[in-house]
Amino acid sequence: MSTLPAVAADVTSTALTVLTPDGRCLWSNVAIRRLGVRPEELPLSRAEPDGPAVDVPWPVTDGDTRWLRVRCHGVRHDGQPLRLYEVRDVSVERRERDWGRNYRWRLAHIEQLAKVGTWEWDVATGHVIWSDVLLQMFGFPPGTALDYASYRELLHPDDVALIERTLETALTTGGPFSYTHRMYLADRTTLRVFECYGEVFTDSSGAPVRVLGTAHDITEIQQVQDELIRLAERDPLTDLPNRRALLAHVDDLVGAAGESPGALLLIDIDNFKDINDVHGHAVGDDVLRVLARLLVRHLPTGTVLGRLGGDEFAVVLPGTPAGDALAVAESLCDAAARTPVPLAGAGLRVTLSIGAAPVETGVTRDALLAHADLALYEAKDAGRNRARLYLPEQYRHVVQRVNVVTRVRDALDQHRMHLDAQPIVDLTTGAVVSHELLVRLHDGRQPPLAPADFLPTVERDDLIGDLDRWVVATATSALADPAVAAAGTCFDVNISARSMESPGFGDWVVGVLRAAGVEPGRLGVEVTETAAITNVAAVRNLAGALRDAGCRLSLDDFGAGFGSFSYLKHLPFSTVKIAGDFVRQADRGGADPVLIDAVVRAAHGLGMRTVAESVERAELVPALRRLGVDAGQGFHLGRPVPLEDLIGNLRDRRPTAAVPRPRDP
Repeated sequence: MSTLPAVAADVTSTALTVLTPDGRCLWSNVAIRRLGVRPEELPLSRAEPDGPAVDVPWPVTDGDTRWLRVRCHGVRHDGQPLRLYEVRDVSVERRERDWGRNYRWRLAHIEQLAKVGTWEWDVATGHVIWSDVLLQMFGFPPGTALDYASYRELLHPDDVALIERTLETALTTGGPFSYTHRMYLADRTTLRVFECYGEVFTDSSGAPVRVLGTAHDITEIQQVQDELIRLAERDPLTDLPNRRALLAHVDDLVGAAGESPGALLLIDIDNFKDINDVHGHAVGDDVLRVLARLLVRHLPTGTVLGRLGGDEFAVVLPGTPAGDALAVAESLCDAAARTPVPLAGAGLRVTLSIGAAPVETGVTRDALLAHADLALYEAKDAGRNRARLYLPEQYRHVVQRVNVVTRVRDALDQHRMHLDAQPIVDLTTGAVVSHELLVRLHDGRQPPLAPADFLPTVERDDLIGDLDRWVVATATSALADPAVAAAGTCFDVNISARSMESPGFGDWVVGVLRAAGVEPGRLGVEVTETAAITNVAAVRNLAGALRDAGCRLSLDDFGAGFGSFSYLKHLPFSTVKIAGDFVRQADRGGADPVLIDAVVRAAHGLGMRTVAESVERAELVPALRRLGVDAGQGFHLGRPVPLEDLIGNLRDRRPTAAVPRPRDP
C-alpha cells in the first residue's frame, strides 16, 4: 500500500479506518462512518497486527450488544507505521449461530423434562438417528449407534407385527401415525411401555423420504390405568368381580341362550346380620374374604364368581344344564358347611342358601336374576343351608313381596311411616353439621319390617317414587319448623335410582323447598354409588336442578365397588360419603387407610367434603381425622332418634342426648 486513497478505492464496500499506534484516526471510509460513532470509540485494540480476525462485543445505545469482526493490518505511509482495520458487523451471523446452538440445547432439555425422545428415519438409506434422550430412555449411553435390526431385537415379540404394519401403512398413505408397544431396555430384562407418534414426509412426487417420530415412556401411566381398571371391575373386599363386572358376564350368558345351556347362581350367607351383630363387622368382613376363596376353589373351570354386594354372591355357569347347576350349588353348600371360618382360635360355622336359575331363550337379564332370586328365597324358606332350582310355581313368593308393597303403601296412606334422624358430626369441632333421615315402618302389623326387609322390595316397585317424595316433603316440613330453622339444622335424605332417573324430580324438590320458605342449602340429597354409575346422565340432570338452586348433593356408599371413581370429576357432588367397608378398620392399618386417603385427596381436590360412614368405635375418630376426613356418621357419634323427638328437643332448647361430641380413645 503506497497511499491511503489507493487502499480505500479497493475496498469501498468494507468498513475501513487507519489509526496511528497511539490510537489517533488518520482516515476512515464512508462504510465505517455509517456505524454512527468515531473510529477511536470502536473496540479495535483486541485485533493484533497481521493476526487473525477477532469478534468483539460492542454495546449500543438501546441496551443491546452488536458484534464486530475486526482484522488488523500493519502498513506504512510516508515511512510512518500505521494500522489499517477492516471492520464487519456480524451480529446477525452470531445470533443465528447462537440460536441454533441454544435451540438444540433447549430441545434436548425439553425432551428430558417431558420424558419424550425423538427419532428420524432416512427412508432411502434406512439410517435412523436417535436423540440422546431417547437412547438414554432405552438404556444406552448418548451417541450409541443403534440400527433398526438391533432396535427390533429389543421389541416385545407380540408387538413387532403391529409396529411394522403401522409403519408400512404410514409409508403407503403418508401423514401421521401412532402406536403403543412394549420393549426391553439395553439390559434385555427390563420391560417398558412406549407410546409413539410420528409423521411421514414425502418429496414432490409423493414418495416418502423421511419419517420423524417421538417415543414417550408411559410404563407408570399404564400401570396406574391398569390398576384403575382393576379397581373399577373388582370388589375391594374380596377381590372378586364386582356387581358391574358380574352383570356384564350375565349379559353374555343371556346372549348365548339358545346356542348353549347356562345357569346363574345367587348365593346368600345365612344369618349374616347376626354374625356382624355378635362378632362385629371386622369378623363379618373376614367371613366374606374366606368364603370368596373357598367358593373359587370348589367351582368348575370356566365359571365366574362375583360379589353383588353385602353378603350376596353370584356365579355365572356357561354351558351348564339346570341339573348340573343345582349339583354345583349343592356342592358349594356342603363345602361351606364343613369348612369352619377361623375365628380367634375357634371355628365359625357358616352356611349358604343358593338359588339356581337356568337360562332360557327370550329370558332377559333382569328376569334371570329374578328367577334366581325366587329360588334363593325358596331355599331360605325351606330352612337355609341348601340350594333350590327355580320352578315356575315359585311365583307364590312374588305374592309375598306384593304383600310387603301393600303394607308400605297402606302405611304411607295412614301416616304410619316415620323418619329417624342420625347426626353427621364434624370430626374436628364435634359440631353436628347435618342429620341423615332414615325411613322406618311402624304399622303395628306382624311380623315387624325393618328397612332391609321392605326397602329392596319397594325399590323394585313404582311405590319407591311415592316414598321418596314423602321423605322429601316430610323433611322440608320439619326444616320449616321455627325452632328447627332458628337452630340452622340441616337434613340429608336418600333417594332411589328410580327417582333419580325420574324427569322433573329435581325441579319438584326445589319447588317444595321454595313453597315452604326453606333455604335449599339446608337440604342434602344422597344417591348411592351403584345408582350413580348406572346412569351418569340422570345424576348430571338431577345435579343441574339441585345444585343450581343451592341444594347439596352427596355420593353415598362411595367405594363399594370403586366403579364411580373416574366419574367424580364429571359429576358435581358436594359431598362424598365413604362406605363403611373402608371405615370400620381404618385405625388398624392395611389397605383401608390408603383407600380412604385416596378418596379424601380426590374429593378435596375437586372441592368436595367427605363423610365417613359406620363410625362405631371411638378409636376411629382420630384415625379418620388424621386422614383428613371432614365428618363422620355412626353409632359412636350418635344413634338415630325419632325426628319428632329431635324437633321437640330443639323447641325446648334441650341438647339432644343422642349426639355426643367426638372424642379420642
